[in-house]
Amino acid sequence: MDFRYLGDSGLKISEITYGNWLTHGSQVEQDVATECVHAALDAGITAFDTADVYANGRAEEVLGEALKGQRRQSLEIFTKVYFPTGPGGPNDTGLSRKHVSESIDASLRRLQTDYVDLYQAHRYDHETPLEETMQAFADVVRQGKALYIGVSEWTAEQPARRARPRPRASGSRRSRTSRSTPPCGGSSRPTSCPPRASLGIGQVVFSPIAQGVLTGKYQPGAEPPAGSRATDTKGGADMIKRYLRDDVLERVQRLRPVADDLGLSMAALAVAWVLQEENVSAAIIGASKPEQVRDNVQAAGVRIPDEAMARIDEALGDVVERDPGFTERNAPRTRLA
Repeated sequence: MDFRYLGDSGLKISEITYGNWLTHGSQVEQDVATECVHAALDAGITAFDTADVYANGRAEEVLGEALKGQRRQSLEIFTKVYFPTGPGGPNDTGLSRKHVSESIDASLRRLQTDYVDLYQAHRYDHETPLEETMQAFADVVRQGKALYIGVSEWTAEQPARRARPRPRASGSRRSRTSRSTPPCGGSSRPTSCPPRASLGIGQVVFSPIAQGVLTGKYQPGAEPPAGSRATDTKGGADMIKRYLRDDVLERVQRLRPVADDLGLSMAALAVAWVLQEENVSAAIIGASKPEQVRDNVQAAGVRIPDEAMARIDEALGDVVERDPGFTERNAPRTRLA
């Protein structure tokens, strides 16, 4: 496993991070979730990403149980706050001082830890003054409940970089088929972005395999495989449906020769592609079985040659999403949206 700095901070995290969105507490049972976490640990992953909203707190609980007994100083644990939790009352959501203060305590209880390494604003809160939000985050840091703060799915126009304390990480959706929230400047190619030191905010990228589509297991004109995310009625099927078009699936199949030539699985190739960008601090992988973790981590330390990068671009052609307005249009405008 290779390690990268979290933005321009001094914290190093495993460049492949294990996340439990749509899996722990929902898609898979606790024993399987624990096996996946242990497979990640065995592979050298030290960073683990979750959020209070995932399965309404249950995902944090499962992760806390799975990590019990591990040396805390050897782990980097990330969680997030914004979306409704608990019964969903008027103050059970957003980035108000009240909700941030109460949410960090609840997350720490569920994770069975005294602090998290990274605490992220899961979305931008248009109903709370930025100064109030950042003061709440500053208090969380001063109290030792979080070491660093970050944001997730904030647009370039939202003032993350001017905020104090300054975020060190930004969560963003990024894969070969979805480049609508690129790590920098609207570029469609990861190698063209400036180094992390010039930006200060490292990208913690989620969905690098596009909800599983880039594994190649979804075939054009065919029903989704049994037990796959596309058949998960608890949320997975809704999240993946935007990719399940025959034109996308047909183009994805053209990537198989590239993966074969590099000695990688389709999933590992997808993760490795994301990691080509220097400003990416980590790529978050998820899993519903331990074998998927062991497959994905083959991307660690891989450098894809320029010739192979060009073949990837050619294979995908015009099915790649490059809409710079996607994040803003799909962001909640009110807390309960």
